[in-house]
Amino acid sequence: MPTGRTAAPLPRSAAAGLRRRGLLAALPAWLALPAHAGGQLEEPLADSVRTALRAAVASAGPPELAFASTEAKLSYLRWLAAMSDRLYRRKADADVRLEFLQTVWYESRRAGLDVSLVLGLIEVESAFRKFAISSVGARGYMQIMPFWMRVIGDGDAGKLFHMQTNLRFGCVILRHYLDRERGDMFMALGRYNGSRGKPPYPNAVFAAQRRWLFDPAGRA
Repeated sequence: MPTGRTAAPLPRSAAAGLRRRGLLAALPAWLALPAHAGGQLEEPLADSVRTALRAAVASAGPPELAFASTEAKLSYLRWLAAMSDRLYRRKADADVRLEFLQTVWYESRRAGLDVSLVLGLIEVESAFRKFAISSVGARGYMQIMPFWMRVIGDGDAGKLFHMQTNLRFGCVILRHYLDRERGDMFMALGRYNGSRGKPPYPNAVFAAQRRWLFDPAGRA
């Protein structure tokens, strides 16, 4: 993938334990994929921006889905069923899969982002692995750099492995970059990856996004 970064290896003791139980070789191939990106660069933020970002990530309650109409709710349920089928290979447990998709849908919409783009970004960043860690220390589904917890969180980087916290930070950070780039998603994705202006990473996310597009009429 574009960054060439690799995931942190399993601790030697943990890997040895898996080998003894015959589990390491049995892991799905996609679990061995490297964690990419997480290359956001720490930049000085104006106090007003820092305050706004803190407010955007502050509420960590469970997603509360609201629909303007019955048809909107039915459209969401059709989307959920379609995405659940596509994600089955990555997340076999139905409850885990549905909770993840509901949270991605909620946090994407909350940040004003296309949910298919966010799913594409997660695929490129972590291959849908909750506990992915890159070689530079980025964590979780959306590969959030720990410095963000100090800048706009409570400083506890361990919380970046919490699903909703990770997805909220990722969506809020991408929204922040998109606003900084005046709506240019290509440039915003490059900034998210730490490779602003270079095409490999944005192109990889856009390609992955196509695998998560959904036609509400059921044609995709």
